[in-house]
Amino acid sequence: MRNTQRGQTKSSFKTPGRPLWPAFRILLSTNGCLHILETKIFLLIQAAAMRFGITMAPPGVYMRNRTCHFRKTVNMDGSLSPAMRLCNSFWKRQSNNVNTSQDVDDLVMGMASQIAEREDNTVVEDLRDFMYGPLRFSRTDLVAMTVQRGRDFGLRSYTEIRKALDLPPVKTFEDINPELNRSNPQLLRDIAELYNRDISKLELFPGGLLEAVGAPGPVFSSIILDQFERIRNGDRFWFENKQNGLFTEEEIQKIRNVNFHDVLIAVTSAEATDIQNNVFFWKNGDPCPQPTQLNASIVHPCTNATRLNYLDGSKAGFVIFIIVLFLFPVVSFLVACMVAYLRKYRYRKFQRIRKDGDRTEEPSVGIAAHEWQGHKKPLHPVSVAVDERRKLQVFDRSGYAQRCLNLGNQDCLDVLLSNDRNHKALLLKVSKEYDLVLFFDDESKRAAFVKHLRPGVTDIGQEIRVKEMRERELLKEALTKEQRAQIVETFIRHAFSKVLEIEKCDAGDMSGVSRKKAREVLECELTASEFADALGLKSDSLFIDSMFTLADKDGNGYLSFQEFLDVMVIFMKGSSEEKSKLMFSMNDIGGTGFLSKEEFARMLRSFIDISNGALSKSQAEDGIKSMMQAAGFNNKEKISWQDFHFLLRDHEKELQFAQLNVKGMEKQGKKRMSRDQRVSFICPGNSNYKTDGSELRRRKKLGVSTPNVYVKPKREQYIRNPIQQNIQHFKRFIENYRRHIVCFIVVYGITAGVALERCYYYALQSEATGIPETSMVGIVIARGSAAAISFLFPYMLLTVCRNLITLCRETFLNRYIPFDAAIDFHRFMAMTAIVLSAIHTLGHLVNIWIFSISDLGILSCLFPKVFNNNGSELPMKWSWWFFQTVPGTTGVLLLFTFAFMYVFASRYFRRISFRAFWITHYLYVVVYMLTVIHGSFALIQEPRFYIYLIPPALLFLLDKLISLSRKNVEIPVLRAELLPSGVTHLEFKRPQGFVYRSGQWVRIACLKLGTDEYHPFTLTSAPHEETLSLHIRAVGPWTSQLRDLYTEESLVELGAYPKLYLDGPFGEGHQEWIDFEVSVLVGGGIGITPFTSILKDLVFKSSMKSKILCKKVYFIWVTRTQRQFEWVSDIIREVEEMDTQELVSVHTYITQVAEKFDLRTTMLYVCERHFQKVWNRSLFTGLRSVTHFGRPPLVSFLSSLQEVHPEVGKIGVFSCGPPGLTKNVEKACQQMNKRDQAHFIHHYENF
Repeated sequence: MRNTQRGQTKSSFKTPGRPLWPAFRILLSTNGCLHILETKIFLLIQAAAMRFGITMAPPGVYMRNRTCHFRKTVNMDGSLSPAMRLCNSFWKRQSNNVNTSQDVDDLVMGMASQIAEREDNTVVEDLRDFMYGPLRFSRTDLVAMTVQRGRDFGLRSYTEIRKALDLPPVKTFEDINPELNRSNPQLLRDIAELYNRDISKLELFPGGLLEAVGAPGPVFSSIILDQFERIRNGDRFWFENKQNGLFTEEEIQKIRNVNFHDVLIAVTSAEATDIQNNVFFWKNGDPCPQPTQLNASIVHPCTNATRLNYLDGSKAGFVIFIIVLFLFPVVSFLVACMVAYLRKYRYRKFQRIRKDGDRTEEPSVGIAAHEWQGHKKPLHPVSVAVDERRKLQVFDRSGYAQRCLNLGNQDCLDVLLSNDRNHKALLLKVSKEYDLVLFFDDESKRAAFVKHLRPGVTDIGQEIRVKEMRERELLKEALTKEQRAQIVETFIRHAFSKVLEIEKCDAGDMSGVSRKKAREVLECELTASEFADALGLKSDSLFIDSMFTLADKDGNGYLSFQEFLDVMVIFMKGSSEEKSKLMFSMNDIGGTGFLSKEEFARMLRSFIDISNGALSKSQAEDGIKSMMQAAGFNNKEKISWQDFHFLLRDHEKELQFAQLNVKGMEKQGKKRMSRDQRVSFICPGNSNYKTDGSELRRRKKLGVSTPNVYVKPKREQYIRNPIQQNIQHFKRFIENYRRHIVCFIVVYGITAGVALERCYYYALQSEATGIPETSMVGIVIARGSAAAISFLFPYMLLTVCRNLITLCRETFLNRYIPFDAAIDFHRFMAMTAIVLSAIHTLGHLVNIWIFSISDLGILSCLFPKVFNNNGSELPMKWSWWFFQTVPGTTGVLLLFTFAFMYVFASRYFRRISFRAFWITHYLYVVVYMLTVIHGSFALIQEPRFYIYLIPPALLFLLDKLISLSRKNVEIPVLRAELLPSGVTHLEFKRPQGFVYRSGQWVRIACLKLGTDEYHPFTLTSAPHEETLSLHIRAVGPWTSQLRDLYTEESLVELGAYPKLYLDGPFGEGHQEWIDFEVSVLVGGGIGITPFTSILKDLVFKSSMKSKILCKKVYFIWVTRTQRQFEWVSDIIREVEEMDTQELVSVHTYITQVAEKFDLRTTMLYVCERHFQKVWNRSLFTGLRSVTHFGRPPLVSFLSSLQEVHPEVGKIGVFSCGPPGLTKNVEKACQQMNKRDQAHFIHHYENF
């Protein structure tokens, strides 16, 4: 116990400073209150003077009860100590010593009896090396922290502060405290060495401590005095301030009489005699003296510093979870692949069930086996037999002959047999053919085949050599069909390189090929089937038979390199006379120079036959008769080559440029003319040259002369340098897509704007929240992307409001908004949103990492609604953020939902399983619900998503209500007709008030199919018709089931036509055909359905003399064969009959047939033109429109329109069909729009 000058000791409650410091004495004696006074807490007191009191802190605290019993305290290791160690008790809320309110009372009474440390320059180790720190490093040094804090605040040095306080200056360290210099001079010398004996560098806090001798020195006393005076004098509610009128003199006196002793007696269980009256001092005679003055040696030692990593034990889990998040799309992709596989499996199973009966039956001819065609390829069930002519036939199980090997002209046959793996394999080597490899069910069948094979060769003395080897070596020895095809391809390429001056590299350089392979190519001889396959024809066609017989000069049944070359030279480079002579000679078998009428008819039939069935048998016979009648051959018994060439006189140009297109060589040859330069449609009106097609298309009822479309390669109207051309192309691009560009800029401008606003706010304007300082990068990325997503996801709904889009098409908005691109915008916005969602997730992963290693005190400041700082300083684990918070859980669910929605919405999976796409896309309801919940937690900011969601959601809901109101109405089917090519024609009642425009589409459902799926189809009826009609092609499960539902058997069972449910009509770009003076309609496959409605509507409006802008419509019908959609011919024929003003110009393209300047097709053109001369209609379609062969040259066609209609500034182009067709039309329009002429506006629809 240490006595003071007044004979008393300081209690542990003693505040810093000497007894009743001067500051307090002045506060008690001063009654004035200044009106203007700076009352803030100055840096001198914050960073230095206020910490002087740490010199009084003891290393521990006693605990006693009212009977002066000082209790033992429990240490961390379970041992007992006389007092609670200060360094081991920081923030120990779950301490074993303080668990009840009585323990708190014992602690207070112990502190009243305990003597504090002296006010000097000494600080106990509990506050130096063992001061509490954050849990990640549990210890720190309070003295060092205070010194560093003064440096951080930029406090002046000790000597400068003395000068500012008007205190006497000190020049040496010894002058700071002479008494300390006498008692402990070494301390001052050590301090001086630390500062290089430069006292001007001495900091305020160390200097203030060195001044103290039982009380604060003059510097700290002055600072503390000034601070307390300012606080007291600046407080207008100070109880001694009589001017505020808050207290009377009597009340002021009562307040003065209340001391801390009274407060402690009131709040604890102690009585008045248990604690001395002046609790800040203890003197002799006061109750319960302390057992001894505490020091570090009699209490439990301080625990060493420990380090705590908040992510210890959970780093691996955090990384694994991130990997799992990235695997969501992979899992979704695998599920989608499984769905696609199951769908294909069911279809293959269905096919197998249909063919199961055929496959289980034994073949009617030959011996059953399985043909091996190469590694990693399935075995094909076949049957093999040798006929009397020594030909080996290979049949499939349906009885169709797949291959025929002539064994009679072989000198020797090599048969290789396997001697392992149940002896099932057999290899038959035939020269100039690829090998035949067969697997039999057992060895007996193989032996039977070899026995059956021998008589076919022994009769003529041929040798058969049988050799056995392992099955693996046998398969390596085999020459497969693919290997033979590579040899044939190289053979043909080198043949063409001799004829067409093709570069060696394009023909296939054989410099790096082995001698064996090169010899195989040069010695290769083509079979008739390989020759037919090279020309893209059937091996049993009359044309192939005639041409192969003519070319095979040695008659060995094969074409050598030279024989093939001789024929190709004439076909590729010969004159028209040479080509016609060759075609004539192909059928002049006897070489007499004449053909009989039957032989001539056979020749024509062979040319028509190579059209791959483009004409029926009756059509072919009609065409032959018309040609012979037009040529005047009916009265001739024999026909010479001169007669045949005279027949081709009008087609000199076609014959001159006609060539044989061989597979793989279509684009070779520098002298071949471009197809765009060779195809003619109809001549210009001012041309003296008239084609038969133009004469036939002229109407007899009206003598109206309309401009005719033609194709002629022209140079651009103005010659520009490359820079001017690029500028012109850019200008036309802007003009063509100005609506798209404006909408794109508006949508993505708003998206960027809301994102940048949030980024700017959290980066620069939200310092008060403290969040940016904690996780600047993560917060900026997460909030910026979230703002963009909040705009994109709601307004994405507007792009699928079909009913509202249809209504808006009829308003002025159609001039400013590209409604045709609604689905494309939907995809763009969706892809942007998913990318931003990924960025949003990455931002929050950074945030969660930082929040997981931040003190709970920091988190409670950032998120006061979520966290309460209970003193543990332990933050929540990363798993808490993901799985125990609303934003985390909903965020994970959203990512999982997005993965399925986006994968199943891809083009590939959408095409394979539309139902899976439709089901997963209905998860949009879940997405919007989770997104609203995700932001409602308001963890970082108040929810804003609903602000963006409400307007588009209301419009989307309105659109859905419109559709629902129509879906509940049953529509009776009036007529159903099953048309060829799997097309079902449905005619049903027109609902009351159903108004539509030609080119629009509807969605229908049929509950008889067991599902309420709605599928889109274009109306083929015209608006003026009383009923509605659809033409639906069976290409999938739903459409196939619908077709089966309207078969005669089903109708007999049902008793009536199944009713439909209708939703629509919906608008699309095709309905805008009427807004252009000239419109071009391009339809392919079932995509012609919208144009049948348009054509009927156009003709009806013209017959009713309605005022419409459209003056001319060009309809291009692209079909594989005209028999594929014969019902279209009926509609076009009806249109032709009603079209009295020649508003419609129809062009039919049959793609099954090669292009016009292929020699194989030239005769088809000749037949077509002669047939039109005689019958005034097409031989192929029966229409008055001209039929063409091959794919349409769209660039040439559109180019001709610019010349025929020079006064038209905008031409509408409307396409519907396979994606390839639509893409080609778009490319053609883009190419034409680069020119400074008519502007082609392309419209197409995506369901």
